[in-house]
Amino acid sequence: VLRSIARATLTYGCGQPAVPPQLGARVVGGEDAVAHSWPWQISLQYSRNGGWSHTCGGTLIAPSWVLTAAHCFSSSLTYRVVLGEHDLTAEDDGAVVADGAVAPCRGGGGVSNDIALIKLTQPVQESASIQAACLPPSGLELPNNYPCEVTGWGRLWTNGPLADVLQQALLPVVDYSTCSQADWWGGLVRTSMVCAGGDGVVSGCNGDSGGPLSCQRDGLWEVHGIVSFGSSWGCNTYKKPTVFTRVSAYIDWINEVGAWRNNITGKIT
Repeated sequence: VLRSIARATLTYGCGQPAVPPQLGARVVGGEDAVAHSWPWQISLQYSRNGGWSHTCGGTLIAPSWVLTAAHCFSSSLTYRVVLGEHDLTAEDDGAVVADGAVAPCRGGGGVSNDIALIKLTQPVQESASIQAACLPPSGLELPNNYPCEVTGWGRLWTNGPLADVLQQALLPVVDYSTCSQADWWGGLVRTSMVCAGGDGVVSGCNGDSGGPLSCQRDGLWEVHGIVSFGSSWGCNTYKKPTVFTRVSAYIDWINEVGAWRNNITGKIT
């Protein structure tokens, strides 16, 4: 399985950042993350007017594999993965650019199965700024209020500018029984998703899509969610927590993609 692949081939071990994160900061309204303290965070960028622009986040889960959201991709665009990034405006902070090919999860529509794997053309070389997150056990659901962190270069506030420096936010898990209540997300949220936040102050925002919900468990950081959607009323709307694809619901699919990984070829388009 990919979790065992990650642990077997990563020098640093998954989910153990060489630079410890400083916890408790915010994305919307936000504070900067400590540089390279979320070394599995990637920037998915698309080609525009001869340059590259950030569009989504993602998570390195093994030397050749990045986990992100399926909705991040358009067939008309060309993409690249940037690893080890902190300040998107800096050109000398040790970032690594990679190409790859994408495998989206098939089936459903809209926000259903909002998960994709990118197979990098070449395995990435680990460093203190490029490390993988662990995957959670299949089916695991974290309890209500479990502390997790969302990270990304998304908008600093609703309709605001994208962040230059990687941001982070403490987002406690909102369990399904709460998040599916009528005055929360109701029927829009499914058991294959996980909600986090919803206090009306702290949240993810546009541009954070595809990025990780990182949760520490048994001393290791696991990616439990992939940023999928938020409220059209505003990023930090009360009782409208950020909704993530629940990674533990897709472990079998991730392993299946890993089993036929040699069949995924070409550019990320």
